[in-house]
Amino acid sequence: MQTSYTRTPQQPIESGFGYRSTASEVLQGIDLSGKTALVTGGYSGLGLETTRALVEAGAYVIVPARRPEVAREALAGLDQVAVDELDLSDLDSVHAFAGRLVASGRSVDLALLNAGVMACPETRVGPGWELQFATNHLGHFTLINLIWPALIAGDGARVVATSSTGHHLSPIRWDNLNFEGNYEKFEAYGQSKTANSLFAVELDRRGIEQGVRAFAVHPGGILTPLQRHMPREEMIALSWISEDGETVNPAFKTPEQGASTQVWAATSPQLEGKGGVYCEDCDVAKMFVPDGPRAGVKEYAIDPEQAKRLWDLSVELTGADLSQNR
Repeated sequence: MQTSYTRTPQQPIESGFGYRSTASEVLQGIDLSGKTALVTGGYSGLGLETTRALVEAGAYVIVPARRPEVAREALAGLDQVAVDELDLSDLDSVHAFAGRLVASGRSVDLALLNAGVMACPETRVGPGWELQFATNHLGHFTLINLIWPALIAGDGARVVATSSTGHHLSPIRWDNLNFEGNYEKFEAYGQSKTANSLFAVELDRRGIEQGVRAFAVHPGGILTPLQRHMPREEMIALSWISEDGETVNPAFKTPEQGASTQVWAATSPQLEGKGGVYCEDCDVAKMFVPDGPRAGVKEYAIDPEQAKRLWDLSVELTGADLSQNR
């Protein structure tokens, strides 16, 4: 029987957590024993803190990594963690990883799509796709579609796509998705983060029938290896670090604080029966207010018609379609 779908209101639910909450704090009292989590990029920056917090709460965590040997070194000492190889920019690699996971027969209860690339030099992969859109969106889109059997085998699985306030920088550029001829690294990053949010909107609509809910999150401003493509001078100009390059902007979150919203979205009982919303600071975000601060979510990033359009385009580009993996 078809499950009716009602959009969760895009408005705060007064979670009791906030800007400086940590991943460990939002998990207090939550027992994840017997649960399996998948955390892409779960060995660096926010991903590493996310993996640590989930393991401490009892979860078994699968960490697919582009550099498995680096991941194993970073995760040394953590029990209940398995590392596998996955390059999100290479769909052959995505298919191979997903095939291994599904063949294992293990269900996935929590999928945190944390890995990403930001503000990189113009790079093309596959059939000419812009790298940030290909990695941040198309790779994760393909992954979730291919591991769908493992997600629906879980008891009410959740998928959390790590978006960003960077989505304010660009909607989906339908007329030039790959920035051909006019590449701008931050706008391309912004488009990929809008895509992450729209993916969660449509995935939630499609997944509710089989008990899968999806959320998008903005983790906050945090200095992590995500900024590896940005020169120090650029980060100084943006006031991310001090003139001497030593002091981080005090408004930034720590990695432990930055991991909290995606962990909260993946596990909080407060979100039972909810989905398809954009979250920040461990709560459902407000809508963006024109002429206000760059906070909240822009309408185009949660628009259901654009979400469906992007889904259909992504199926066309990648050939991945969860309807074939039910």
